[in-house]
Amino acid sequence: FGEAFAMECAALRRVRLDMGLTNVQVMVPFVRTLAQAEKVTKLLALHGLQRGQDGLKIIMMCEVPSNAILADEFLQFFDGFSIGSNDLTQLTLGLDRDSGLELLAADFDERDPAVKALLSRAISACKAQGKYVGICGQGPSDHPDFAQWLADQGIESISLNPDSVVATWKQLAG
Repeated sequence: FGEAFAMECAALRRVRLDMGLTNVQVMVPFVRTLAQAEKVTKLLALHGLQRGQDGLKIIMMCEVPSNAILADEFLQFFDGFSIGSNDLTQLTLGLDRDSGLELLAADFDERDPAVKALLSRAISACKAQGKYVGICGQGPSDHPDFAQWLADQGIESISLNPDSVVATWKQLAG
């Protein structure tokens, strides 16, 4: 792990510093605990990727319930969230959308009240701290009403499948 991580950090430094592409940011996936958040940001800094240095932003994937429940605390270590709605939904509802069990897969829905409560909490925390918040995942592409709800909550960006972009934009435009 250590050697591969060091190589990835070196590649990011090269792109940002040697090539001048300072718009490249770091996104850290699946941070389960506050201790992991602290550890990974310190490890990145040890490898020359210090948050805030040369405009570097470090974004965390918000994809486990603990991330949303403790959003304010996680945001002490990061410059914002990219919400991974597929994993967040799966881990909140205890369901796997790809399990093949139609009975369970039918209950996989990002619009479930428990999932929406966590999403709202994460979005609100980012907004309150003036930090970035976006979402990636299948939900906004499958459910235009969900995309509208996210926009109403103040989400800054929504990733969409190419075949749903126009319809979702029309929905959001009103």
